[in-house]
Amino acid sequence: MAAGTEVVVRVPAPLRSLTGGQGELRTAPGTLRAVIAALDGSYPGLKARLCEEDGSLRAFVNVFVDNEDIRFLQGLDTDLGPGARVSILPAVAGG
Repeated sequence: MAAGTEVVVRVPAPLRSLTGGQGELRTAPGTLRAVIAALDGSYPGLKARLCEEDGSLRAFVNVFVDNEDIRFLQGLDTDLGPGARVSILPAVAGG
C-alpha cells in the first residue's frame, strides 16, 4: 500500500504486547469497525481488548480520528479515508 493511501493507527503502550511492540499500525481505509476487525486478523486479541462481546467499544477506551473523539462522529461506523490517523487512548483513573 502506498504511503498516504492507508489509515495509521497509533497503539498505546499497554496494547503493544499484542502488536509485537509496534506503536503504529497501517491498514486499508474503511469504517473504524472494519479497521479494528482487519487489525485483529493480523494481531489477534486486539479487538477483544477494545470492544465488548456485542461489538461496542469498551467504556474505558477512547478513540480519536484526526483529533476528533469518535463519540462526536459516527462511533465505530466513522469512515476512515486514506491518510486518516487513529489514536487509541485507554482511560486513566486514579486519585
